[in-house]
Amino acid sequence: MHDPVQHVSRQIWREAGFSQGSRAVPEETAVALTYNAGSYAVMMATPRDLEDFAVGFSLSEGIVSSASEITSREVVELDNGIELRMWLAGEIAQRLSARRRNIAGPTGCGLCGIDSITQALRPAAIVATQRQFSPHEIMAAMQAMPPLQALNTETRAVHAAAFWSPARGIAALREDVGRHNALDKLAGAMARQNIAAANGMVVLTSRVSVEMVQKTAAIGAPVIVSVSAPTALAIRMAESAGITLAAIARSDGFEVFTHHDRIATGEAADVA
Repeated sequence: MHDPVQHVSRQIWREAGFSQGSRAVPEETAVALTYNAGSYAVMMATPRDLEDFAVGFSLSEGIVSSASEITSREVVELDNGIELRMWLAGEIAQRLSARRRNIAGPTGCGLCGIDSITQALRPAAIVATQRQFSPHEIMAAMQAMPPLQALNTETRAVHAAAFWSPARGIAALREDVGRHNALDKLAGAMARQNIAAANGMVVLTSRVSVEMVQKTAAIGAPVIVSVSAPTALAIRMAESAGITLAAIARSDGFEVFTHHDRIATGEAADVA
């Protein structure tokens, strides 16, 4: 398997002058996703947790509605990349053939190759759960992430997406050079582990763009929390999808942009 981390030499400049050293950097690999031997997408991704990526991408793109609809999958190493080969049942494969497209995208591109504005701005799934969370729980979720970001600790160059619930804390966390890829990997990990999304929140280390909201809605999580700011379109999409969007989460607090009612004013938030 391609190593997700490479060690490279570099010169370091400080006030005293130049010195030699090495640094860990994340690998970036072309990953092709194919269905029933037909090419669908090529994404630049970190070569780790690729089965999660295959399942999560398939779910968030709407290719399948559950992981069980992928009858088999295989990770195949090639000289110049990796191919994620998946096979779908006949009816689903026929539906896919009607909308097949090729995506050739740079790192972290979530909409590359989409040739229709309607496709790009497709309505997100509606998340209807009324589960509430306290400010303390949101802060706890954010603080729980850094110790689990092993790849970023080593390279300082990748994004993370995690799922946090009051019962389990961080139930799953995935990293990638692309923020969309990290979220797709998280979706796949949750589907493969049968982690229910309704009672927890998606926690991100990246800015919140519209496709991140769409993917979270597909997962079914009622809350997104991120360290960075959202775009205006992401806010509108979260509002229409029924998702609580909290962002700019720092050690001293956070800002809530949509569906404030899910953030309990007191600390007693364990309400279904």
